Amino acid sequence: MPVIRPNEQPSRRQPHARHGRLLLAIASLLLLGMLVLQLLDTMEITAFGFSNWRPLLYAYVAWAVALCAAQVLIRGEDGQKAAFVLPAVLFTVAMVVFPTVFGLYIAFTDWNLSAAAGRHFNGIDNLRALFADFYFWNALLNMIYYVLAVLAQYAIAFGLALLLNAEIKARKFFRVAFLLPLMLSPVAVSWMIGKSLMEYRFGPLATLARHLGWDNPAFFSTPWLARISLMAMDAWVSIPFMMILLLAGLQALPMEIKEAAKVDGASGWQSFKEITFPLMLPVSITVIILRVIFQLKLADIVINVTAGGPGGATDTVSSFIFREYRDRSNVGYGTMLAEFYLVIIIIFVSLILKMTSRWLQRSN
Repeated sequence: MPVIRPNEQPSRRQPHARHGRLLLAIASLLLLGMLVLQLLDTMEITAFGFSNWRPLLYAYVAWAVALCAAQVLIRGEDGQKAAFVLPAVLFTVAMVVFPTVFGLYIAFTDWNLSAAAGRHFNGIDNLRALFADFYFWNALLNMIYYVLAVLAQYAIAFGLALLLNAEIKARKFFRVAFLLPLMLSPVAVSWMIGKSLMEYRFGPLATLARHLGWDNPAFFSTPWLARISLMAMDAWVSIPFMMILLLAGLQALPMEIKEAAKVDGASGWQSFKEITFPLMLPVSITVIILRVIFQLKLADIVINVTAGGPGGATDTVSSFIFREYRDRSNVGYGTMLAEFYLVIIIIFVSLILKMTSRWLQRSN
């Protein structure tokens, strides 16, 4: 039986490695060539008859398949392991990175779908218009109120989680009942509550308010009242999400510590303050950060109930961008707003994560 020496294995894999490198080089040249042709056609330097970016997509898919196959041919078993990860990475590049980069290009163009001129590069004009746009900065200011409302939602969700974690009657029923708002679409909630229950003329809540002495029960005509009403609807949908995560954290706490606190004579408040709340800090911070990220994207309830009114008092950045696309068909400026807001979100969330990480390290 022939003995395979270690120094002979690379030589036997060498032909496969050469084939893999050749395959990857051909696919890369094809992708690069298609990208150049697509850019030249988009900038109207040459005309190849590309009506869309579909040829580049096909070239990218072919390059992705060639890359995975080349990894297996070049690296062997290690390449097979990489081939399991590469599809997810390539999908993220195609669906997240490329649209973001392409959107950055669109943000520096004047592109209005209702205009016959089409799309053309306009430099930083959209950025100048953004800094001078009062309604955008007003929507950004409103986001501060909506984000601060997350703290009140957290307090209510924590109280409900403590209640559902206690030994009460019909606990299973209440757990399902409190989760019902989470099962509804925010669009359905906006019509069910904002357009029906809180309707000015015939809504049950408005009728009840009249019987209680409120002459003009218009929930969405006064700026501060409209903002609070939308916060209440958003909280009704979102609190169950926070509650279920906090309840899972409470059930994961070790019971021995609580029992030891009872033996030492600690009251319920002392046990919560000194044991439950500190142990729940990692879960609480995770819940708040997740909820803040979702809150920064708030749009559906606002669009359906108030459309940002009265006078932009309830507007969010997402709803403002939506109207810029839908009502004005201003794709270039709307994309600039979206890209600028994305940068703000990345910076804001990064600062929160950094501050909370340092705070947890100090508390430990």
